[in-house]
Amino acid sequence: MPLAMMLEVFAAADAGDAVGFAGFFADNGQLVFGNDEPITARESITAGLTGFLGTIRGMRHAVVREWDIEDESIVELKVTYDRLDGNRVTIPVVSIVRADEQGKIADYRVYYDLAPLYEV
Repeated sequence: MPLAMMLEVFAAADAGDAVGFAGFFADNGQLVFGNDEPITARESITAGLTGFLGTIRGMRHAVVREWDIEDESIVELKVTYDRLDGNRVTIPVVSIVRADEQGKIADYRVYYDLAPLYEV
């Protein structure tokens, strides 16, 4: 998946647009955060992102490096989260994304440690 499209995906998430974010996925596409169970289908992805966005004030993705291998992309990021308490935390993230034949996301995996986001 080209970096330009990944930037659009990140921009939708950063804008809090769960419906727009889920619109990049294939009908049966899946999203997996760390070792959580896969979230499958656009409606579930929308609901999952909406739930997560309710736990933060906002976020911003900054690409550090990116690699494309055929229909897959690996993106190293620094993601800054604005916490509900007004504090801000930036954590390293790696996303691995595979597109289907129509260019929609078939599989999106996010690897990170969210503990700093929720530390008191």
